[in-house]
Parts: sequence; structure tokens; C-alpha cells
Amino acid sequence: MLLSDAMEDEEKWLAEGIAGIQHNAFYMHRALDANNLREALKYSAQLLSELRTSRLSPHKYYELYMRAFDELRKLEMFFKEEERHGCSVMDLYELVQHAGNILPRLYLLCTVGSVYIKSKEAPAKDVLKDLVEMCRAVQHPIRGLFLRSYLAQISRDKLPDIGSDYEGDGDTVMDAVEFVLQNFSEMNKLWVRMELQCLYYIHFGDPELRPSFGLSGLQGPARVRDKMEKERNELRDLVGKNLHVLSQIEGIDLDLYKETVLPRVLEQVVNCKDELAQYYLMDCLIQVFPDEYHLQTLETLLGACPQLQPTVDIKTVLSQLMERLSSYAASSPEVLPEFLQVEAFAKLSNAIGKVIETQGDMPIVGSITLYVSLLTFTLRVHPDRLDYVDQVLGLCVKKLANKPKLEDSRATKQVVALLSAPLEKYSDIVTSLTLSNYPRVMDHLDNGTNKIMAMVIIQSIMMNHAYVSSADKVEVLFELIKGLIKDLEGDSDDEFDEEDFNEEQNSVSRVIHVLYNDDPEEMLKIICTVRKHIMAGGPRRLPFTIPPLVFSALKLIRRLQNQDGDAAGEDNPATPRKIFQLLNQMIKCSSLGLEGWAETIEALSYVPSPELALRLYLQCAEAANDCDLEPVAYEFFTQAFVLYEEEIADSKAQVTAIHLIIGTLQRTNVFGVENRDTLTHKATGYSAKLLKKPDQCRAVYACSHLFWVDDQDGIKDGERVLLCLKRALRIANAAQQMASVARGSSGPVTLFVEILNKYLYYFEKGNPQITSAAIQGLIELIKTEMQSDTVTPDQTSDAFFACTLRYIQFQKQKGGAMGEKFDTIKV
Repeated sequence: MLLSDAMEDEEKWLAEGIAGIQHNAFYMHRALDANNLREALKYSAQLLSELRTSRLSPHKYYELYMRAFDELRKLEMFFKEEERHGCSVMDLYELVQHAGNILPRLYLLCTVGSVYIKSKEAPAKDVLKDLVEMCRAVQHPIRGLFLRSYLAQISRDKLPDIGSDYEGDGDTVMDAVEFVLQNFSEMNKLWVRMELQCLYYIHFGDPELRPSFGLSGLQGPARVRDKMEKERNELRDLVGKNLHVLSQIEGIDLDLYKETVLPRVLEQVVNCKDELAQYYLMDCLIQVFPDEYHLQTLETLLGACPQLQPTVDIKTVLSQLMERLSSYAASSPEVLPEFLQVEAFAKLSNAIGKVIETQGDMPIVGSITLYVSLLTFTLRVHPDRLDYVDQVLGLCVKKLANKPKLEDSRATKQVVALLSAPLEKYSDIVTSLTLSNYPRVMDHLDNGTNKIMAMVIIQSIMMNHAYVSSADKVEVLFELIKGLIKDLEGDSDDEFDEEDFNEEQNSVSRVIHVLYNDDPEEMLKIICTVRKHIMAGGPRRLPFTIPPLVFSALKLIRRLQNQDGDAAGEDNPATPRKIFQLLNQMIKCSSLGLEGWAETIEALSYVPSPELALRLYLQCAEAANDCDLEPVAYEFFTQAFVLYEEEIADSKAQVTAIHLIIGTLQRTNVFGVENRDTLTHKATGYSAKLLKKPDQCRAVYACSHLFWVDDQDGIKDGERVLLCLKRALRIANAAQQMASVARGSSGPVTLFVEILNKYLYYFEKGNPQITSAAIQGLIELIKTEMQSDTVTPDQTSDAFFACTLRYIQFQKQKGGAMGEKFDTIKV
């Protein structure tokens, strides 16, 4: 209620002030039209008297000021006309000083002074010095700030600058600088005095000061301070305008800036000891003056930072300075030597260290933010200096030494930004891996953020198509992403998210594929290093991470498959035979407790992924076949059969597995007669033991390919092929009978048609055991079955059979030897 009353009162006072200005402006305009100077000065002084109010907030006072300012511009035009009519400006300058109140007198004096300078009847420096000195008479903060702002406004185009109309005759650039600096100094003092008055009001409750703040009614200290902070922020541009005017003076070169302007401004900033003023003026100083000046005066500028109040947000100031310098460096390669010449990195690093040391209570997020800015500066200005980059990371490690794990989310976010910067700058991940302090910084992240950062690293590798080509670098990389490849201390199953987990592990798998070296020996070291890390990942991770590792090893084996492991080999560990020994070592040496590569695959048999383990065994067996290593291939097939028998219980999985085994075995040609007979016997035996008859039938006729390999040196055992097909035919017949008993109908004849196609295949390939009579008999059997009332009609089976008959007819029409063979088959 009190706040709303205060706002209503302020609106009423503003309305009264505007009404007073409008009333006196009317009479002033009438006097101007009548060319009555004295009446014009009288009403203009009364108009300006409205600005003497202390009741308005800065925002409302500004509205009142702008009304008066518009009228003053009209009055200034009148004064110019008076000069042209022969009235002495000097006399006019003396005349306005007879105004009754000091504030109207000074506004009029500034207005006439503008005309006085333009007339050149007196040196500009003398008039400006007189005006800036006389404005000291107004010490009320708000009234004084707006008065001096008006002075700055009307004088900015009348300074004795180089190339200005007011240059020469003893007027120098130094006079212009002195004027602006003095006005700036006085305005800053008035601005800071608002804070002092606020503190006095809070502590002593002086009711006379309440109108100075635009307050009404009883308000608590916290509200008073908040309101004052807001009001001071509204007025800061009035003070900063002086620095902008200063930066626009053409005559200020680097020497003048270094010797006079910067020391004077910094002196005022440091001595005012006000948090808001120091922060704003430092920021304004950095923004308005050229980057080249900042670079050449870096030591002086940075020297002021530790002298600021501890509560000043110096991290933002320094961050903005480094951002400006970084942009300056990026603007042209020609300026880079200047940064080395002035040792910019060393000075910035030392300044940040002093600020952090001076402001002992600076939050950790503030310190890390400074290091992020310093690192960004370093990467943009000195990208080739990895020692600088590592030094910044080392400073961060030193700062975090007493904090094992960051708990502040804002600080954690800044650390992620710090670690991400090198990844974004260097497209080659190997460059970042050379930074010794990089993993030390990551150690301070909590587990969740550690995983996020690990994902960022992996995404950087993938996006830039980077390759890591040494075991040492792989060791560093996997230390960085350890949050993804093993459980960290403090990880909880309660926080487990399966979708996120799968995405993380798939990312790790992709990384394994980009680890490569042309040197086989170094590649083997890389594979061993990866294995050491991923085997600590636990059963949930192994199904994701082991397959790419196994395939990397197999890829290496295929690169070396022309080497003779026995002959070349004892001095060179990277031979196919020795890599297979690593892959299979756990199988042979488990009783001795030796660790080996077979543990990599066999570990999968202890987690719910036996199907995956079986596929890997078969891949290894096929690679061993390509390298002509029969014992190794036989051992892997044996392990696959053991896994099939002991671990794979699901009927659908068994069907898939047995077909994979048959397909892989069919492609191998390394086995002797005895070993091949053993393996094919197992395959056909397991095929006949599948749960469902149709699955048995298809697996058994698939086994026929194990005895007829259509290669130049492939096995061609027609009798055993025929045995498999006859056995498949019996199983199909049994399936028909079982269906008839169970459902009253025998079901479709699809299995018979599939077997017929196998007969035709071997018939074409020249298997002497497959005769046209046998094919003819099978065709008749299928036709009889299809005409039977007990067979369930099936369009798919009918179409399949029709296509098969058309194929036979096509072969008959081809003519030649094949046509003669098929000619005896009647369709």
C-alpha cells in the first residue's frame, strides 16, 4: 500500500513539474517572438527552476529534464540570433549569471557558453574550464549529474580537438582531455555520493534525505538499498558518456592515452571505492577505447584489478577484456606479434592469479570462469602454444586441489566449458591428449558430469573423423572416458537409465573402431590397452564393447594372414598365430589362472549374451580358416558347439545359431577329413534335435551343403548329400502327419517344395546321386498331397510350387546338355 502511494505521489509531482515547464515555456516563447531578452531569461529561469525538485526518482527526473532540454535548444537558437543582431555574447554570458537560483543560472550559463565558444570571442578552453568549475556549485547527486550531462552534451562538438574548428590559438588536445576528465571525475563523485546518502539514511533514518531517493512513507533498509541500486543503474550512462566522449577525441594517441588518460581514469575508478561504479567504469573503459590501446597498456590496466573492491564482479570485467583482445587478434594475423611482444598471456595469467589471491572469498565458479576466459584467449591468440593451454589447465587443477569433487552446478558447467574448449579448437583429438593436466581436471567432476564430458570427447572424435594411433594416447583417452567404460565410485543402480546407458556404450564401441596404426606391433599394443580397460566394465557393458574389440583384432589378423607365424615369428609378436593364441589363451590356460584374449570372448558366456559370444567364436573360426590355422579354427568351432549346447536354450535362438554354424562351417576349407567329419556330424546331429519339426527339416537339408561345396577343390560327397535330403524328407512327412493328428488337416506342403528345390540344385550341380526319377517322384508326391482333402490350402505354397515347375520347364526349353538332363522330368 505504501509503495503504491509513493508511486502516485511521484506521478503527481512529475505532472506538476511538467505543467510548470509548459506554463513558463509559453511565456518564454512569447518573449522570444517579441525579441524581449530580459523577459525570455526571466521565464527560462523560472522554467529551469522546476529541475530543482528532489522528489523524483532518476527515471521521472529524466522525463522532466528532457522537457526542459527541448526548451533550452530553442533558447540557444535565440542566443545565436542575438549575436547576429550585434548583441555581444560576452555581455550575454555575464547577464545570465544574474539569475536568482544557482541551478537555472548554470543551465543558462552552459547554454550561452555553447554560443560563446562558437563565436570564438574567447578561447574554447577558457570557457569550458569556467563552466566545469562553476558546475561544482551543484552538489545534489541527481541534479548535479543531469547538469553536468547537459554540459557534456552541448560541449562535445566544441572541444579543441585535432581538425576541430576550435583548434589552435593556444587551445590544445590536452585542454579538451582535461575538461572531459574533470567533468567525468566530478560526475563520478556525485554518482558515488548517492550510495553514501543511502547508507546514511539506512543507519540514521534522516527524513530529510527521503525525497532525495524518491521515497515516500516508511520503507525498510533492504527496500531502500534495492531502490537506490536501481536508481544508480539508471544514471550510470550519464557518467559513462564522458568516457565515450573521451574515446572520440581524435588527438588522443597511444602515448597520451598511456601517460595521461588511462592513469587518470583508473585513479578515479580505484579511489571511489564503490562496487557499482568500479564495475561499470572498468567495463565502460574496456568497451569504448581501441583494442590496440588495451594491448599496449595491459600491465597498467590489469594492475588496477586487484585494487578494486572485493565485491566487484572482476571476473566479468577480465572476461570481457580477454574477449576483446581475442577478437582483435583474430581480426588480422599481422597483430599477433604484438601479443608476443607485450607478453599478453603472462600478464593476464599473473593478473588473474593476483585477483583470485586478493579476493580470497571469490566463489570457485568465479575462479574457473576466469580460467575459461584465459583458455579461450590462449586458444584464439596462441593456438600453437600447447604449453600455454596446459598451463591454464594446471592453474585450474591447483585451484581445485582442495575439492575432490565439485558440488556447485555452476562451477561444474564452467569446468565442462574449460575442457570442451581444446576439443572445439583442435580437430585432432591427439592434440588434446597431449595435455597432461586435462585428465587431472576431469577427475574433479562428479560421476554424472564425467560421463557427459566423456560423451563430448567421443562426439569430437567422431565429428572430426580423428584416429588415435598409439597405445600411449589410447591409454590417456580411455582414462578420460573411464566414466563410460566402468562403474565409478559412488555410482548407484537407482540412477540407471537403460536408454542413456545403451547410447553411451554404443559411443564407446564407435571409438574402438577409430583406434588404428599401420604398424602391426603398435596396433596389437593398442588392442591390448583397450582390452585392459573394457574388461573392467562389468557384465552390462561387455556385450557392447567386446564385439568391436574382437573385430579390431580380426582385422589385424587379416592384414597379417600372409605371414607364417611359425617361421617369422618369435621376434615379432604381431603374427596371426600369436594373436589367435591371445584370443584363445583363456581356454587353454584357465586352470593356470593366466589372462588372455579368450577371456574377452568367454566373458560373454557369463552374461545374458550367449548368442553374441557364439557369433564371435564363429568369426574367429572363419578368420583362422583364412589364415590356414586348422587347430585354431577347430578350437573355436568346439567352443561354439559347447556354448550352443550349454547356454542357448531358446528354440528360436537355437535355430538361428545352428544355421550360423552350418553357414560358417560350409565356408571353411582348412580342415582335414577327420576334423571336418567330426564337426559336420555334430552340426547334423544338433539340426535333427531342434524342437520343431519344420525347423529340424530345414536345418537338416541345410547340412547337405556341408558335403557339397561348389569350389574347384571343394568336397563333393553325393551320397551324404542324398542322405541329408532323404532325412529331411522323412522329417517333413512326419511334420505333415503330426499336423494331421493335431488339427485334423496336414497343413501346407511348403517343406516338400523347399526340399524339391534342394534336389533341383544338386541335380544341376551334377550330383550323381540325385536323379531325375527321384525329382519326378517328389513332384508327384507334392501334387498328390496338394490334391488331398486333408491338406490345408495355402496360396504361398501353391505359388512356390508353381514357380518351381516353371523353372523346370524353363531349363527344359534352354536346350543343350542341361535341357537334356531336365527333359526326362515330366511336369
